[in-house]
Amino acid sequence: MKYNLLKQNIQKNVTLSDAELENICTYFQPLQIQKKEFLLTQGSVCKFEGFVIDGCFRIFTIDKKGNENTLYFASNDWWLMDIDSFMNQKSSDLNIQALEDSTLLLISREDKLALYETVPVVEKLFRIMSQKAIVAWQRRLISNHCQTAKERYFHFTTTYPNIVSKLTDKQVASYLGITHEFLSKIKKNS
Repeated sequence: MKYNLLKQNIQKNVTLSDAELENICTYFQPLQIQKKEFLLTQGSVCKFEGFVIDGCFRIFTIDKKGNENTLYFASNDWWLMDIDSFMNQKSSDLNIQALEDSTLLLISREDKLALYETVPVVEKLFRIMSQKAIVAWQRRLISNHCQTAKERYFHFTTTYPNIVSKLTDKQVASYLGITHEFLSKIKKNS
């Protein structure tokens, strides 16, 4: 039952038999994580790729001044990891923290490589997913350069209402790249 959402996510990108889907699921290990617990911290090596079954996570970095800069949030049916650390097995620049009690499915780097060998279409699956992620990052970069903070706020709140409801204003401001005070002004004048 816990693998149904993963199977649905996979089937959005590639067509697989039931046997192939079942085989893929055997490579993923379930993990329960508590609110405020860290799945990854800056300086450690990311040894997993995660799929969120239930819950919400904040993926962020802390700069030299101690400011938190949120890259993205991951909720149900989203993938999360530090791709640079995961692929290159180097120290992570990111923190991944649960914003609520959450359930994930994790696959290790070794198991992912083994899965590529046993079910070759999985490589196509992760290529498609990577391309979609790059498109999303590109759109976010364009938005950050071409939209006002107010436009970015309204786009975020209308695109991801189920995530916004789980966040503090400070977390939203960090994601938008603005101060908490400026976000308050945007909300007050809306």
